[in-house]
Amino acid sequence: MKKHFVVLIVLITAFGYVNAQAWEPLFNGKDFTGWKQLNGKAKYEIQNGEIVGTTVANEPNSFMATEKNYGDFILELEYKVPQGMNSGIQFRSLSTPDYLNGRVHGYQFEVDPSPRGWTGGVYDEARRDWLYTMEYNPSAKKAFKQDEWNKIRLECIGTSVRTFVNGIPAAHVVDDVTLSGFIALQVHALYGNEGPGRQIRWRNIRIQTKNLKPSPPDDVFVMNFVVNNLTESEKNQGYSLLWDGKTTTGWRGVYKDKFPAKGWEIKDGTINVLKSGGGESENGGDIVTEKEFGAFDLQFEFKLTEGANSGVKYFVTEKEENKGSAIGLEYQILDDAKHPDAKQGVVGNRTQASLYDLIPSIKERRGQHKIGEWNNGRIIVYPDNRVEHWLNGYKVVEYQRGSPIYNVLVARSKYAKWENFGMAEKGRILLQDHGDNVSFRSIKIKELK
Repeated sequence: MKKHFVVLIVLITAFGYVNAQAWEPLFNGKDFTGWKQLNGKAKYEIQNGEIVGTTVANEPNSFMATEKNYGDFILELEYKVPQGMNSGIQFRSLSTPDYLNGRVHGYQFEVDPSPRGWTGGVYDEARRDWLYTMEYNPSAKKAFKQDEWNKIRLECIGTSVRTFVNGIPAAHVVDDVTLSGFIALQVHALYGNEGPGRQIRWRNIRIQTKNLKPSPPDDVFVMNFVVNNLTESEKNQGYSLLWDGKTTTGWRGVYKDKFPAKGWEIKDGTINVLKSGGGESENGGDIVTEKEFGAFDLQFEFKLTEGANSGVKYFVTEKEENKGSAIGLEYQILDDAKHPDAKQGVVGNRTQASLYDLIPSIKERRGQHKIGEWNNGRIIVYPDNRVEHWLNGYKVVEYQRGSPIYNVLVARSKYAKWENFGMAEKGRILLQDHGDNVSFRSIKIKELK
């Protein structure tokens, strides 16, 4: 009896393990049962159990999509792509008549064999552009193998999306815009002088949809688009919310002991500078953190109205007792097209995401979001005084506080009269009231050591 009981336990355990690890083929290796082609007319065919996609001239992006939608799942497949041919795997994607006449839109696992090396990044096709460039995780750029079969793993569980290339963790996105949709294999439209006939191949396509077990936690940077939210991964990496999304806790007016009584509004998870109709700090005035910071990684989202001007300052000490806005290093926030300050300064050093009046930001066309859309800003100050400004996944400014070049730039700027400008060991972080309507949210920080 005891022996039979042990055997039964073993069988139950084995069944549970198999059930938890159950894979289903997403492609039967013979025909396109369960799949349909969308948008462009690139050629899709089956050869030796592989799906082969071939580019066709004068056609837009083409997609071989599953007829079924998938929400939470783990997907694995192998692909081989020629050098320079961009492609991707759509997931949680949609095609509806009311959106761009049925154009496929949604998340894409990037396939990028170019020197840029962004394979494994997450792109939002026909919608928000890049969500996770591989500049966030440059060590994973080498995971892709040219002219070889590459294995991808894609984990979509709840709002969490994680990508892996040949076993290497690549991207980690948290987003709640679309939680279900089809999976699709992309043949990209041709670039420039590229000729038709370029091919990409996919094989061993399989999926799990039940009893999902995510890969172990890692230290990959998390790009979290859920408003005012911190994931367990972010918490484990040392991030905390700098603004709670609801109250004025942790913030006060610059040169004041309380939060401004006017000029700022907290609404629907955003903190907003209200338009005053006047100039700088004629409304509520700037606000600063009650806490001071030295080395840190600061993330924030911001949204501009037409013609607006604002900024995020750091190493603000308030010791200078300046009239108006407090003095500090500034990540410029500006409508470059409509605000006159963009044409002031030198070589564009007062434009969007620049180190204001000191270093112009490197403008990436795809990193420029339209006025009225949310932007992701990031300021990293390393313990050795290296500083980076980021905008929507692109590093746009890099410098070192106290270096000879930095000192020369300060000496030639409007800050020359301030002794040891920007060189405080610690300082407050400031959101600027420049009299224009600007919104902030998802402000989080990690202190670096």
